[in-house]
Order: sequence, then structure tokens, then C-alpha cells
Amino acid sequence: MKTAAWPRAESESERLLVVDPAADTLADFAVRDLPSRLRAGDLLVVNDAATLPASLQGHATDGAPVEVRLLGPAEEGTWTAAVLGAGNWRWRTEDRPAPPPLPVDATLTFRGAHGDAEPDLRARVVAVSDVSPRLVRLLFDRQGDALWSAVYRTGRPVQYSYVRAPLALWHVQTAYASRPWAAEAPSAGRPLTWRVLLEARRRGIALAALTHAAGLSSTGEPALDAALPLPERFDIPAETVAAVARARAARGRIVAVGTTVVRALEGAAEAGGGRLRAGEGRTSLRIDRHFRPRIVDGLLTGIHQPGETHFDLLQAFAPEALLRRALAHAEHEGYLAHEFGDSCLILSRPV
Repeated sequence: MKTAAWPRAESESERLLVVDPAADTLADFAVRDLPSRLRAGDLLVVNDAATLPASLQGHATDGAPVEVRLLGPAEEGTWTAAVLGAGNWRWRTEDRPAPPPLPVDATLTFRGAHGDAEPDLRARVVAVSDVSPRLVRLLFDRQGDALWSAVYRTGRPVQYSYVRAPLALWHVQTAYASRPWAAEAPSAGRPLTWRVLLEARRRGIALAALTHAAGLSSTGEPALDAALPLPERFDIPAETVAAVARARAARGRIVAVGTTVVRALEGAAEAGGGRLRAGEGRTSLRIDRHFRPRIVDGLLTGIHQPGETHFDLLQAFAPEALLRRALAHAEHEGYLAHEFGDSCLILSRPV
């Protein structure tokens, strides 16, 4: 399937493939039509995580070039990160060489885009994961506001070789982005403008938000990629739990905007013994065809293909045969894939 190589100016006109497992049907719409595909009493839940400038170019102790992709804060002021070897986003991740060995106490230095004389930022390796030597925990040479300022001055958005030019940070934010938690954009919500969301509200569709730290989609190392998604943190407000309860009482559907919202809601429900509770947590939940969702009834997502972990997750909402038929239809009709691509709405409960 053809890949979208750049954000499109009119996201509301991007394509929306509606998949109805109950009727075994497919239908073509545009993103602007999303409110008309839902009904009064439904609840649309978005991930309001803002996307970090999580890609830091630097050097190891011996001067070897590395790229660090931040996954997020860990314990005691450290950060979890994946490390790639020489190269940049123009190289396919699978073609990037391995980074130099980074034992505990190895030091990494990062310079800003303007090539200042002094390093913008330093970090020390404090732990190396058993999953892969490319997965490490880092302790930076500053904390708090000083660290955030340095990360935003030094880093860039994580991006992949199919994108045609360097991305600015605003290219990877949703309209409602809030806390900077996401290593990569929670891209299912990217085409949702406030005009579309307010039209949904006008039609009686409720809106709610949670924050989920969307992780990396690829590192180029097979062993590490097989472990994705790694445990990711989430925060579900009490207002969102209440909105889910109201929608349930009104026989409305809970529609997740993105697979990150599915993992957050279903991970929280699993931790709560089937009951959705407010608060922060981490989830390592892997959802596939054998999973039976307790909270989510429908999903707005991108166009995902077999072999991707997201495609496995979709099979919790629709049978594989229908999803493959939907992909074949999307390819025939010229839909675009990846984070700047077109969208798919799966409604696993009847309209």
C-alpha cells in the first residue's frame, strides 16, 4: 500500500474507511463524516499526550555517533531510551548499524541544532535492559525545567525514511495535545480538527480524554521490535471514567481514538479486575484476536497491515478475513498508510 510521505493540509478531507463487522460491510467516507457515522450517546475517547522531540543526536564516550530515542521518564529521575547507531532518519531503521557497546557508566553527549561549542546535554547509562543492549536507562546531567528546556532545544521528532523532509514538532501534534508524554505521535487523532470534534458534540456524541505515553513503532532490531510495545504509562481522569459510565448507562458505544487509548482503557480495566478506575498506571497489555475488550466498542485508527502489532490488536474488534478484505479495498481505492495516512473506523457493536 502507498505510504503518506507528508502531512496533508486538509486533514478533514482525508479518507475514512468504515468497517462494520456485524453487517460484514465496508464503506468509504471522509474524516469530516466521522460524526455522522456515530450516534447520540456514543463516547469518543482521545489520547491527549503531546509528542516529545524524542530523537537526540549525539556521541558515545569513544566519539562514535549515536541516536537516542527517548521512551519516557523512568524511576529516580532516569529515562528509558532506545539507542541506534550511526545514520539519521533518512536511513531505514533496519539498515542502521548497531550502536557501540554502552555499558553502565558510559557517557553520551548531545549537541543542539546550532552546533554550540559546549554540549547541550549529557547523559550517563545507569542500566542496560535484558531485552536488548540497545534499550537503556539514562540519567541526564540536569533535572526539572532545565532538562525539559535542553530536550526541546536539542531534540527532534522521531521520524522514518518514508517521510520526505525533516518534520517540525508541530507536524506531529494533535489539536488537543497536552502533556508531553508520547515518544511518537498518537497519530489516529491527527486528522481530528476542532471543527470535527465540535460537530460530534453538536450531534450528542460525548468527548473524553486520557493521557497515554505512545511508544516507538520500530527500532530496527528484530529482538527489540518483537518486544514492542514496551510497558507504557497512562493517566485516566475521573471525568473520563464517569463519561464511560454515562455512555454505558445510555447504551452508547465507547469509541477509542487510536490503539493507545485501547491499551490504556483495557489495561486499566484488567488491573482493576474488570472495573475501570481513575488514576495513573503502566500497562504491558498485548491485545490480539483472542482478547475480549471489556470497555472499548469501536476504534478509529490508521491503515495497518498484517505483520504489524496494531493489526493484531484490530483483530480484537473485527475478524481477520474482514480486515484483510478492508486492506485490499483500501489499496485498490488508493488509501494511504502510516501516521500521515488515511483512517479506518471499526464499530464492533451494531450502529
